[in-house]
Amino acid sequence: MNGIGKLKSSSSELDLHIEDYLPSGSSVQQERHGKLRLCDLLDISPSLSEAARAIVDDTFTRCFKSNPPEPWNWNVYLFPLWCCGVVVRYLILFPIRILVLALGWIIFLSAFIPVHSLLKGNDDLRKKIERCLVEMMCSFFVASWTGVVKYHGPRPSIRPKQVFVANHTSMIDFIILEQMTAFAVIMQKHPGWVGLLQSTILESVGCIWFNRTEAKDREIVARKLRDHVLGANNNPLLIFPEGTCVNNHYSVMFKKGAFELGCTICPVAIKYNKIFVDAFWNSRKQSFTTHLLQLMTSWAVVCDVWYLEPQNLKPGETPIEFAERVRDIISHRAGLKKVPWDGYLKYSRPSPKHREGKQQIFAESVLRRFEEK
Repeated sequence: MNGIGKLKSSSSELDLHIEDYLPSGSSVQQERHGKLRLCDLLDISPSLSEAARAIVDDTFTRCFKSNPPEPWNWNVYLFPLWCCGVVVRYLILFPIRILVLALGWIIFLSAFIPVHSLLKGNDDLRKKIERCLVEMMCSFFVASWTGVVKYHGPRPSIRPKQVFVANHTSMIDFIILEQMTAFAVIMQKHPGWVGLLQSTILESVGCIWFNRTEAKDREIVARKLRDHVLGANNNPLLIFPEGTCVNNHYSVMFKKGAFELGCTICPVAIKYNKIFVDAFWNSRKQSFTTHLLQLMTSWAVVCDVWYLEPQNLKPGETPIEFAERVRDIISHRAGLKKVPWDGYLKYSRPSPKHREGKQQIFAESVLRRFEEK
């Protein structure tokens, strides 16, 4: 009896809630105890769709928000310690890190330029030396953040028909992985000094660039990927199938391109510890230079990297299902929450006019079905 009473109570509350959103003159307001008809539900569909859109937007944007740690310097006892930490980080550690990075660039360029220019006739030796130099330069970058990186699992080796895929938090993911193995990465083309590095130094290790705003790039990149994975002496291919930086708490949908190559997929899971700094790069709010300065003025960048068991396409499995299975493996190992969103929506959200058109088409189809019945 208590359960029936509760059900009746909740039902009456729902009726009142719906009536509050109905426009004046609605049949439900005129016939309070009548049945709720489809036309009445369509009357409140704008309110319901707005509520649903707010929920979706909240869960989507949560994947791309920085989550700063709670302030701890709020009282008279801890504030002096925080001030001392600022002095140490900005006036002692930061200049030392600048010197380390500058020294790394001097050593790298003084060796890379002669090797790249003088050994063009001996490609195998040139590629081997350039690979080692790129690994060394990435180690200098990690040292400039006081990076504390723990690698778990066997180190990647150069073999044909294999692709490494990893979750993506920042462009430093590539640097952290590159210091152990000189990967050839597929990455969005960037402007400024990052773009200059992409078009000169990183192309020496076989990296592939794309522009997500140009449709023709997809076909060109797909062809380059297939050619690269078939090469026996090419550097291992690294792909971030999410296609955008996510804040290391969530995992968005993987693009299926890497899973259509007929190759062995080697999952890599990266998890950052936010105890000293949040490594997420919000490219819509800060440049990569600003992001690097943030890392170089922090105490340290702490993370774990897991090289997981290679995976192959199972009989009867589609590339999309294969991608989701690999995403499950990476998300479980890195402790990430899976969400059913496409990361490209971060850059191209549907316009309000487009959404209204889709809603109008849906409403008309529902009305036609209702009238036929």
